[in-house]
Amino acid sequence: MPERDVTVGQLLLTEYQTLKDEQKTRIGFRDNLLYVTLTVVAAVIAAAAQAKQPAMLLALPPVCVVLGWTYLVNDHKISAIGAYVRAELGPRLAVLAQAEGDEVFAWEVAHRTDERRLSRKAVQCVVDLLAFCVVPSGALVVYWAGGAVSAGLIVLSVMEAVAVVGLGACIVRYAVPFGAGSAVG
Repeated sequence: MPERDVTVGQLLLTEYQTLKDEQKTRIGFRDNLLYVTLTVVAAVIAAAAQAKQPAMLLALPPVCVVLGWTYLVNDHKISAIGAYVRAELGPRLAVLAQAEGDEVFAWEVAHRTDERRLSRKAVQCVVDLLAFCVVPSGALVVYWAGGAVSAGLIVLSVMEAVAVVGLGACIVRYAVPFGAGSAVG
């Protein structure tokens, strides 16, 4: 029987490292999306105020929805990687190493048992809703209350409002414990 150049354990460890690299990249990208959102919001508000054109605020909802959705998708993938490592990769490596399941990649489980994890997740949900939903909703309210609204922009703004509400529902659904999105969180 010929010797193997690569073992299953080596392949699993390579997969683990590749997944952790992807997770690290996604975390950095996701976290920067909040800063990008704040920058865009400030720029649009400043431009609308300087030009005295409330209609310019209608740029905020689509931008915030796209950035918020991208944030949410990356957050979900980050959690999915962690869940895969805990449920699939760790146990397979534990069998190969003849170790107890909780001895492999212990950090993947340990950091999830922090007593303040639930409160941090709740605060993060509020921050996400503020950045990606409340701010663009406020822009819509300012536009609607501004008086000089056109029929076409009203239709557009209502569609934007629906998109913002939809994103908000997704953010809450993924943040709620035992919700549809939390199985991997």
